[in-house]
Amino acid sequence: MTNQPVDEWFMREILPLEPMLTRYLQRNWRNEAEINDLRQEAYARVYEAAQHEKPLLAKPFLFQITRNLMIDRLRRQSVVNLESVADFDWLNVSDDKPSAEAYVAARQELRLLQAALDKLPPRCRQVVLMRKVEGLSQKEVAKRMGITIETVENQVAKGMRLLAQALGGRRSAVTTQARRYNFFRKPRNVP
Repeated sequence: MTNQPVDEWFMREILPLEPMLTRYLQRNWRNEAEINDLRQEAYARVYEAAQHEKPLLAKPFLFQITRNLMIDRLRRQSVVNLESVADFDWLNVSDDKPSAEAYVAARQELRLLQAALDKLPPRCRQVVLMRKVEGLSQKEVAKRMGITIETVENQVAKGMRLLAQALGGRRSAVTTQARRYNFFRKPRNVP
């Protein structure tokens, strides 16, 4: 039984990435005999995951799965051969790096914040950016813009209120979407 929408999504979103995926595998996996197997296993996992729910961003999802497959294969080897991997920088298995879930959520939050900033009135946006992004003091902002410190305070308060309203409950929705995107990271029983 085929799942028509998933088949179409897979052909439209995933298969065009094959040349890029192959180059990625060739750069990061020295054993050329395993590259086709890794690619096919990545495709199988992406397809399986998409049957439950399609990821929001197909390309990072495919490459994260591929990266995880390479890490799993290295872990299963009794002794890691230094020739197995072209460059250990890509591996970076340390826990201090944000998860793919956190990365996706942060990128989506950033897009939402940028859209909300773009909707602020021009002077309000300029004051908020100078105060909150550039880190200028109220006095410096007032001097640069030729306005009073009270106006700076009012514009920052107004801008922050409008940003909070614009973002509203969207942060939890973004985090939920990112969790769905990264749900495949759960350990699987490999036969």
